[in-house]
Formats: sequence, C-alpha cells, structure tokens
Amino acid sequence: MVSSNDVQRLFLQAIFSRGFLSEKLAMTLWTKCVEAVKAAADEALDIPNDGRAAWDDFVAKINASLDNLDLEFRHLHDELTGRAMYALVNRKGDEVAQMATDYTAQEITYFKAIVEQIMLAPNEAYSVSSFAALREVNALKSNMTKTQAENVLGSFVAKGWLLKSRRGRYSLSTRTLLELYKYLKETFGDDYILECTICMETLTRGVACYTANCKTRMHYHCFKRFRRQNSTCPACKHDWPQEPDAKPLIPVGEGAVKDGQDEGRRRVRRKDTPEGSNEEDEMDDDEASQPSQPTQTQTQKKKSGRQNAASMDVDDDEVDDYAPRRRSGRQ
Repeated sequence: MVSSNDVQRLFLQAIFSRGFLSEKLAMTLWTKCVEAVKAAADEALDIPNDGRAAWDDFVAKINASLDNLDLEFRHLHDELTGRAMYALVNRKGDEVAQMATDYTAQEITYFKAIVEQIMLAPNEAYSVSSFAALREVNALKSNMTKTQAENVLGSFVAKGWLLKSRRGRYSLSTRTLLELYKYLKETFGDDYILECTICMETLTRGVACYTANCKTRMHYHCFKRFRRQNSTCPACKHDWPQEPDAKPLIPVGEGAVKDGQDEGRRRVRRKDTPEGSNEEDEMDDDEASQPSQPTQTQTQKKKSGRQNAASMDVDDDEVDDYAPRRRSGRQ
C-alpha cells in the first residue's frame, strides 16, 4: 500500500543516481516524488511539500532513516557562488575510499598527495600549480607517466573532485569539501581547516581582515552581504568602509600566490614527531641542504611578503585577485 514514507524511498533512489546535486534540483526531485506518491495512492495523502520548513523537516527525516547506515544527506554552500549543494556522504571510515569505484589505488594515492599540497599551501593559498601537481608523481616514486598524470588530473576535474582555474591552479571543489570533510578534518586538523566567520562553513577561498592577528575569514559572497550592512570587522572591530578599494583586504585562496611562486619549492611532508604531533615545512630547492633554523635573510623575506600583502586591494567583481597572508593557525 502506498504511503507517505514512499516519498523518502523514491527520493533516495533519485539522489543515488545523481550523487552531487544543487539544492534547487534536490527540491525539484522532492516535489516530483511527492506528486508521484500522491498519484499512486488509493486515497488522498497529506504530504507537505511547500516551503523551507517542510523541506528541512523532510531532510531531517531522511537523515534519521540513514543514521544506522552511517550516511548523511548533507549540504554545503559553494564557495564561489554561495549556492547550497547536497550530497549523500559517508560518516564513517576513510571517505576517500569511495573513489575506488572510479580510480585505482595508485591514482587515489596521487589524489591524496595533491590534496595534501593544497591544504598545506603557504599563505592560505589552498591551491597548487599544474607544475607542482605533476611533480607529485615523481615525489611518490610512481610509475605513472606525465601524460597519464595529466589525464588523471583532468579526470579529477571532470568528475568534480578538483577545480582548475584559468591560471592553471588546482584547488578543492565543493564536492571534495562536502564528501571528504571527515577525511580532511582528521588528516589536517583545525590548524589547516579554516571556517568562515559568517556561515561557519569550511573556507578555502575568500578574504581575510587586514588587521594583524585578526582571525576573521569570510567567503567572498558572505563578505559582500556582510559589508552591505556593516562597516567594521566582526572580530577586531576595525573599520571596513563600504568601498571595496578604500581599505586593503587579504586573500584566501589562489590569489594569495603569484604565478610561478610555488614552482621552485620542494615540499617537506609532514612527519610524526616522538611526541606524536605533526610537523611540516617547506623550502626552496637551493635551501634543501641547509639547517632547519631560519636565517636572518629568510626571516626578512617572510616579513617582506606580509608587508606586500597589506598593500593589495579587493575588487568587488574579482574573487581570486588578492594578496598573500600567513596562516592564522601558525600565528
């Protein structure tokens, strides 16, 4: 006998076949499922399917039914557009393992290596150049050729696991941030995972307050909405005039790195210390054999980089053109 519970079954079948979808599409599927169940029922069924409250209640019921399977129908806002995106995600185990249906173990290892370089990128750049991404194949001592690596990278982009910008830099997609959040959280921790001050969601591209040591980070779309009604930083209360070029803001994302800046760098990967904590460092190729203690010249270079960042302006129409900033977790 047809009942209102059949709406959940039909809806889950629909999202299983689509995987990653926008909120608009998800709500359209929900409406279609309700209409189908009502049409098939022998008697009139009262199934709310209009309004935000009804949708939120339906999602809560979906997640309650999926709880025993350690699955969740979760949403996250796209960092560039601000649109809500939904996916059915695994809340248990190594979430990257779900890529095994599309990729070999070697390709998944390559993907993890690229994600590591993106997450550990200096100055909160959260991106890696094409050159550096291909260089990871040699770092892994893989038998994958350059052509094969380029094809795999193209597949990661085509299937929505990575984004590739017009500058040729790779960054994490909304799908990866949503479906692999547990993996990212457990692997890199709070020092490398930023949260937007406004929406409290994961942030890998946006803007940061120009005040030294201020921890305010905002998605660009969150910042634009916030600035319409507020003229001060929500944390340090320093003045944020309405005109975007009146005061410099600091970039988070690929705008924090100049073209070619990371192509001459060699990553020293994180390693476990005797105390069980993680360390990670980076150096230029010609510094690889030098002692780990920073020299006075290196310290001056870092200070100069921070001073250059303070002179950059934000354009309301450009999301990525910002200047570098030091990672807040290390301050």
